[in-house]
Amino acid sequence: MRNILFVISGPSGVGKGTMVARLASGDDMIFSVSCTTRAPREGEQDGVHYFFLTEREFLAHVAAGDFLEYDNHFGNYYGTLRSFVEEKLKESSVILDLDVVGALNLKRAYPEAVLVMLLPPDKEALKQRLIHRHSETAGQIDIRLARVDYELSLKDKFDYTVLNDDVEEAEKELREIFLQERKRA
Repeated sequence: MRNILFVISGPSGVGKGTMVARLASGDDMIFSVSCTTRAPREGEQDGVHYFFLTEREFLAHVAAGDFLEYDNHFGNYYGTLRSFVEEKLKESSVILDLDVVGALNLKRAYPEAVLVMLLPPDKEALKQRLIHRHSETAGQIDIRLARVDYELSLKDKFDYTVLNDDVEEAEKELREIFLQERKRA
């Protein structure tokens, strides 16, 4: 079986982080640590959850062409370092947690990547998930929710879609997709 770049994407609050953490807990894939200019959330560690950079550091990487993809999302930059991904792919498959635009940008730079969009049961479920994670203000949640229809309109550009209304079922479906893609010649 070959190593693949496996991307989990979807709107804010859909459960990307949860799914990636569950999938990356085995021996068959490594989590790709992205770069961001946003402040760490409670419990996040530099180099584990993200590489936390200043805007100046991030833009220096942009100018050097170091990113497979990057985007300014909700007022902060996010990006995936090409060198990190290429090095990890030598060892194992790599899983990424990317917003919808980042995932599509990555696919342009790395066409072999497998893109999966997680779908929410409905918009109200997303809102409740965002509220319960206590990491955004009410205004920030509204901004994220205003983007959901646009993000979901791009689902046909993804290789797969998976409904995330039951964590165990969604994880099972994602694992099946991953194994199927790894077996492809």
